[in-house]
Order: sequence, then structure tokens, then C-alpha cells
Amino acid sequence: MILSDKQILEEIDNGTIIIQPYDRECLGTNSYDVHLGKYLATYKDRVLDAKKHNEIDHFEIPKDGFTLQPNTLYLGVTLEYTETHKHVPFLEGKSSTGRLGIDIHATAGKGDVGFCNTWTLEISVTQPVKIYAGMPIGQLIYFHVDGEIEVNYNTKGNAKYSNKTIRPVESMMWKNTF
Repeated sequence: MILSDKQILEEIDNGTIIIQPYDRECLGTNSYDVHLGKYLATYKDRVLDAKKHNEIDHFEIPKDGFTLQPNTLYLGVTLEYTETHKHVPFLEGKSSTGRLGIDIHATAGKGDVGFCNTWTLEISVTQPVKIYAGMPIGQLIYFHVDGEIEVNYNTKGNAKYSNKTIRPVESMMWKNTF
């Protein structure tokens, strides 16, 4: 079951959902709008290897915007830092973003209970699109969890994306054993 606006507000008051910065105007009927942070990144190599550490180059979005190009994966980051201690957060694109041909995640829209960080976005476009730091980019929705959580994400020893950051984070697939 998805949390309603009133339930999201209750969980914020209870401290089980934290959103920083928080703006009441960004609360929808059953979601919270998040914005694009000022950093983007691209992979240094054109061919990526799942078994190797693929390094990225970070850059800041200029004040007058940046034009995304097709056939390039951009890693972005949300302006908002979030913590979710009781619910499963999902990050989805906004319809206005999608109607510009911007996809904000390839497969990684679900967070875990205990995720405490900004969200790295896997941005791709169907045609050139100019974007700006601070623009609405997505929306968080929260689901109830049925049952007890044994280990929250932020307390797992092998959690790969728990270091607090304001910059996009590259794939850590290379840390897996396969």
C-alpha cells in the first residue's frame, strides 16, 4: 500500500521519513517531488565492464543549463537527502520529465528500508534536452512493509551505496562476486 500525503506527513513528524531540504509545496497526494542536484557524471570509458571499477568524471551543471545528448548515460543526483526507516521508497520520474524524453532510472527505482542518502539517477534521453540544477526531476513514493525487517540497509556491512554524498555514485557491481 502506498502512503498518502497525510501518512507521509505523519512519518516525517515521527522521524521515520527524513527529507532535507523539505518543502511542503513538494508534497503531492501520495508522493514527494525531488529535484536535480547540481552535479552530473559520465563514465570515462565508452565500454563498461561489469567486473571492473568503471570510473566517472563529475561536473557541475552550469547556471544556464546543460544539454543532455542521446546515447550517453548520465549519472545525476537528487538535491534532496532522504532517510527512510520504516517504508520502502520508490523513485519514479515525473510525467513532465518523461514528456521531455528524460528517463531518470534504468532499473534502480527502489530503495531499501534504511536507505539514507541522496539518490543517484541513471539519466538518458531520446533527443537533446537542456536541463537545469534544481529542476523537478522525480517523485518519491513510499510503500508499507509487511513484516519485520531483520537488517536495515544502513546497518548492513556489505551495503555499497551508504556513504553520504552530494555527487552521483558510479556502479559498484565490481564489488560483487560472480
